[in-house]
Amino acid sequence: MPPSRAALSVLAVAASTLLISGNAEATADLPLPSAIFRATHNSYSGNVDGAKNSIAYQLDHGIRFIELDIHDNDYATSHDYSVGHDSPGNQVDHTGNPASNRLRDWLNVINTWSAQHPTAAPIVVALDVKDDLTDNASYAAGNLAALNQELTSVFGSRLYWAKDYPASPPTVDALRGRVLPLLSGDGQTRTLYKRDIGYHPAVAINGRGQVVEVHDSGSGALWYWSGTYGPDGRVTWLRHGRYDTGVTPAVALNDNGDLVEVHQSENATTLWYRTGRLGADGEITWSSSHRYDDGVLPTVRFTDATGTRIREIHRSQSNSQNWTWDGVLDAGAMTVSWSGNAKTSDARYDKTTSASGTSRVHVWTGADGPTPSQTLRLDTDRYTGDRIRYQQTAFDEFQQGDSAELQQGALFYAAPATQSSFITAARQAGRLVRGWDFDSAGNATDPPANYPATNYPYRSWYQDLLAQSGAVE
Repeated sequence: MPPSRAALSVLAVAASTLLISGNAEATADLPLPSAIFRATHNSYSGNVDGAKNSIAYQLDHGIRFIELDIHDNDYATSHDYSVGHDSPGNQVDHTGNPASNRLRDWLNVINTWSAQHPTAAPIVVALDVKDDLTDNASYAAGNLAALNQELTSVFGSRLYWAKDYPASPPTVDALRGRVLPLLSGDGQTRTLYKRDIGYHPAVAINGRGQVVEVHDSGSGALWYWSGTYGPDGRVTWLRHGRYDTGVTPAVALNDNGDLVEVHQSENATTLWYRTGRLGADGEITWSSSHRYDDGVLPTVRFTDATGTRIREIHRSQSNSQNWTWDGVLDAGAMTVSWSGNAKTSDARYDKTTSASGTSRVHVWTGADGPTPSQTLRLDTDRYTGDRIRYQQTAFDEFQQGDSAELQQGALFYAAPATQSSFITAARQAGRLVRGWDFDSAGNATDPPANYPATNYPYRSWYQDLLAQSGAVE
């Protein structure tokens, strides 16, 4: 179906302010949200679904938005995600593409092409997450820290991190040769990427700037975050995982990276401890869990410069009396020898605050705009109110019908191409907008979607429409 006169008129006006493909000189001052780019829907499906050809062919022919659907089915054994629509390998066209379904192989194709075309307009790599990654309890199981690591290891310096996007939009030319990662798909996964929620948070920092936070889920699971306190006074979180069951945890951390964690059982008043070793990458090797007493609300601190002796203070399970234990950590055996159990008039330690030298961290829970009241938050001696969350490597897409949480601060918006009112409102608000299944010239809007993601990018109506709208290459 040919475009209407009205659509062509709109596109002609757009063409007067945008530029025709490949004119790099004219794009020097064009802000990214004002540009139009060729885009494909389910790019991996090639000619199996639609007529797109291989990923490299698409990039060679001006496509600057590549969408890969991914699954985590066998991540624990393969250490990678799998490409496919309804399941790994489903609707995947391997002709001219990697022979495997492994995400890293497909990302490497894009990275190789980008390296060979350093003046190309920025490529958006959208990862449509088909499975809920929030139930992946560790980096080894394929949680979002693992996905971040895969993106950074493949694209290296070409990767343009979401956290680096400035208040004033960069120009297209400033981003040439860069790759912008985008999280799409499963809503719970996208939400967890932006924030985490928890109960009874506790934190420890050591003299090397390593930080460990622990909390309970409110339903009996114990989780940790580990990271580093940086020169700018902010904490960069490296790993996240579930390590036990229980409630009201506390943690102590010495300068060797040895830690002692204490907590209360979920449905009883027994007290338990674990030890751990924190690696430079943020990974924690945990010991098994050991019962050491009865009581509630345990707290713990190292008490000597060597990071060997610890003291634990908790409250009685039957009254307000506090009790204490002295402990000696055997880091090699990953055990604690406890002694000196006695009543004490000392207060329990403030498990929410930890300091080393002039560096201080404090954890708490509180809403951040539309986020829940149990959102995990962090103050340091130089910053207040940061969220405890994954590094914001990828941009987080807001889709039509999503929550206010996902809309907050979102740069990329998306909806089916037929949802013209959503697309035009988002464009008018200065967002980068994708309309997927853009398979008819009748889907054109005023202003047009930045990324009209089609299954038929080489059909004449699409080529003409994108040329008239000044699509950038």
